Amino acid sequence: MTETLTPACAATRAWVEDFVVAHNVCPFARRELVSDTIRFVEVAASEWEPALAALVEECRRLDETPEIETTLVVVRPGLEEFDDYLDFLAVAEALLVEQGYEGIYQLASFHPDYCFEGAAAEDPANFTNRSPWPMLHLLREAGLEHALVNYPDPEAIPERNIERMRQLGAETLADELANLRASVDKR
Repeated sequence: MTETLTPACAATRAWVEDFVVAHNVCPFARRELVSDTIRFVEVAASEWEPALAALVEECRRLDETPEIETTLVVVRPGLEEFDDYLDFLAVAEALLVEQGYEGIYQLASFHPDYCFEGAAAEDPANFTNRSPWPMLHLLREAGLEHALVNYPDPEAIPERNIERMRQLGAETLADELANLRASVDKR
């Protein structure tokens, strides 16, 4: 499934390798990365309608391509403002339900300014969902359920991640993301 990646998708792959896997934020990411079952795609969201159509097209691609386990949709340009991103995410989730994908695919959300409700913006725990660019992560529900069944104490993953992010600190984590963004800007 090796495809030529845009610079932002290549940097996103590096984020998965050097951040998500390196910090074990997702204990299942390494397997998918090594198996080459992650699709990376870049979609402009300056206009929502074509971006949402592209998201549905990625669901169809997953329908037709069982060897792809998950897709990371890098959304740029557009949605740089976190509140705009959250509005888009809500529409995207409703669209997946409308298209009959509820229970088949799940959306996980990542944004450079991600902030959990009730958390301070500077809390390093937010970095569990911070990424170089706004993105949507399309996951197969069946694959996720299978992975969780075979993983000891999956309920502890979020707390373990929060603790790890706080140990690393906001400054270190922000530098890591900034370096990934800068690698694309240099090209």
